[in-house]
Amino acid sequence: MSTYASQLEEEQRAVTRAYNRLDALRAETKQRLDVVRAAGSHGSPTQRTERDSFATMYEDRLIQLRGVEDRLVFGRLDNAKNDRLYIGRIGLTDEQHTPMLIDWRAEAARPFYEATPSHHGDIVMRRHITLHLRDVVALEDEVLDIHSQSVDEASTSGTLTGEGALLASLSSRRTGKMTDIVATIQGEQDAIIRSPLNRAVVVQGGPGTGKTAVALHRAAYLLYTHRRTLSRSGVLVVGPSSAFLHYIDQVLPSLGETGVVSRTIADLIPGVVVTAVDTPQVAYIKGDRRMVAAIRNAVADRERVPANLPVVHINGIDVPMLPSDVEQALGDAKRTHQPHNKSRETFVKSMLSAMRMRYEEQLDYTPDQDELYRTVSLLRMNDKVRVALNLAWLPMTAQWMLDDMFSKPHKLRRYAPWLSDEQVKALTREKGAPLTRSDIALLDEAMQLLGEDPKVEARRKRLEAKHDEEIQFAKDTLAQNGIGNGIVTSQMLLDNINGSSPEDTAQRAANDREWTYGHIVVDEAQELTAMDWRMLMRRCPSRSFTIVGDVAQTSALGGTRSWAKTMNRLFGHGHWDVNELTIDYRNPQEVSQLASDFAAKQGLYISTVHAVRGIPDSVRRITVQDRDALFDAVADTTARFAGEFVAQDGTGRVAVIGPKQLLGQLEDRVYARLEHELGTEEARRLRAQDSWDCQIMVSDTETVKGLEYDAVVVVEPALIDQEAPSRLVSAADLYVAMTRPTQRLAIVRTSLDERELEL
Repeated sequence: MSTYASQLEEEQRAVTRAYNRLDALRAETKQRLDVVRAAGSHGSPTQRTERDSFATMYEDRLIQLRGVEDRLVFGRLDNAKNDRLYIGRIGLTDEQHTPMLIDWRAEAARPFYEATPSHHGDIVMRRHITLHLRDVVALEDEVLDIHSQSVDEASTSGTLTGEGALLASLSSRRTGKMTDIVATIQGEQDAIIRSPLNRAVVVQGGPGTGKTAVALHRAAYLLYTHRRTLSRSGVLVVGPSSAFLHYIDQVLPSLGETGVVSRTIADLIPGVVVTAVDTPQVAYIKGDRRMVAAIRNAVADRERVPANLPVVHINGIDVPMLPSDVEQALGDAKRTHQPHNKSRETFVKSMLSAMRMRYEEQLDYTPDQDELYRTVSLLRMNDKVRVALNLAWLPMTAQWMLDDMFSKPHKLRRYAPWLSDEQVKALTREKGAPLTRSDIALLDEAMQLLGEDPKVEARRKRLEAKHDEEIQFAKDTLAQNGIGNGIVTSQMLLDNINGSSPEDTAQRAANDREWTYGHIVVDEAQELTAMDWRMLMRRCPSRSFTIVGDVAQTSALGGTRSWAKTMNRLFGHGHWDVNELTIDYRNPQEVSQLASDFAAKQGLYISTVHAVRGIPDSVRRITVQDRDALFDAVADTTARFAGEFVAQDGTGRVAVIGPKQLLGQLEDRVYARLEHELGTEEARRLRAQDSWDCQIMVSDTETVKGLEYDAVVVVEPALIDQEAPSRLVSAADLYVAMTRPTQRLAIVRTSLDERELEL
């Protein structure tokens, strides 16, 4: 008779075999890499190129093999013929090339996520295998064919169960890193993950429905399925904050994918650093689509006929700069349809040509070419001419132009006539003020219209010339070796010479503002303004997006509250799909119900239908009489949660979410209590942790968006409500705060706060 212990032993043998093969492949790849590196740079150009190509290939493979160590094997499919397929993070074959492990993204693995008792094909049973390090610690079987003998076998051995693997993962302590869900992907999630590359896919879902995990797993699936396309163009992941990007940064490597670019909107322009944040009202104005016209007007204002035009003396002859000549040159430059700084070359050339003609008209002889060249040179170097040309067509950087616009109210009124006096006053700032997050989309728009700074362009041209030389070398190398059938191109050869890899592609993309990606993942997408979207759309001409968000959590005044309204404007009707996730995997039922009821009463759209698990007493309400008692109650509750969930091994997360005006006092009181309860050394350890990886977080609602914790303490919700710029934003902020915990939620407030807002 098969027992649970014997089943564990059987699966342990299979898992050990897979890990042994993984170790062997790592050793073999490392050995080959060492041999290639040891060869150095000797030999012919062809031999060096071949070695470089192999070195790049082995390095990429080694990174992938090292990234899939954790939970390499997590599932098994049994079919009606008693064949077994093991499912894991990557595909493995043995020395005879017989499949040992099926990549979770392969078509053969699809039933592991999608098969149901009513639609299971020839699959009779699905097994979930739980590992701790390399040891099999638990098995769970889902029998899909009730007529199969697998029912009796699973029942006898004690492996027959339902969603145990999923529930176990939900109940584990949180860490500072998001874990992948590759072993527990649900059917509705898998259908989204395998959506086609050539569509914009919106994933709408309430808190805890797995939106982010689905988006990242879809990126991994697309990289696997469309390797050739995406390895060159790359994938961009856009998150709401640097803390969020730290939280998710291990997911794709754990799925065997590296080289993806992760950025916030504020970090999308290389070399530009944001150090300030606008008020919600100012951010709303800057995010308005009409700011495109303001930027265009600001550029156009530097393309004009100056009021005073010079007359210069060349070889004793007066050469005038005429308004008609300037108008003609302006028209010539604009007809090139190139960015402002690039078009200026045409403008200057046209103006100098016109002035040369004015000089030539006054001569009583026909000058030779040398005299005309000298005349143009003298005109070009003349200070009056240079000043007039700059007044007519000013070369600018985008940052200088924005700084000039926002520091001069009269210009702002001229460029954006729809703004009220109050709005102009709100936007006006001192010259040289630091850039804000809301400036970035405007800066990107200005860069698009202006083009490169002439100095930057000169450096780029030098790099392009070097690249052209390298391409020619690659072509010559192919020709010398008789390779001309098109299988190996000069660009492929050059990539190999330069060690091109997914990581190299990501590095080049991250450093190039004009890089266009093959796919973009946008998380917390409901927060993006119209100007933010313009910034992303120009980075993905193929319009291949995974857009993740929840319109009930929109806290930006210029964000999305209707996907149809935003997406139809961006992609056009019928060119995007919306998928709604409805099951809350994160929150206990009691927490989910409380948050959903509150949000629905406030008029927010709620996607969640139900939570998968209940935890008795998961919601606790604490009401005190005054503010001092409030700080004590928050400190006591946080210390109790810390004792229950926070461990010295780095696992366990507790968040205190409160009004911005109270955060400093809350943090001081919380850590004072932790020092009393846990000891000075432990309290100091906790307080010294990085903000993106701290086990005890004291923050506002915006900082915790997209993150999750074992326990959450929400402080003075009515005061959080009052700090918000609008009623819908306040409702969204509180909805976010209440839906962060996986285990416990405490709401701590004063009696006055309780009277002002009902939860």
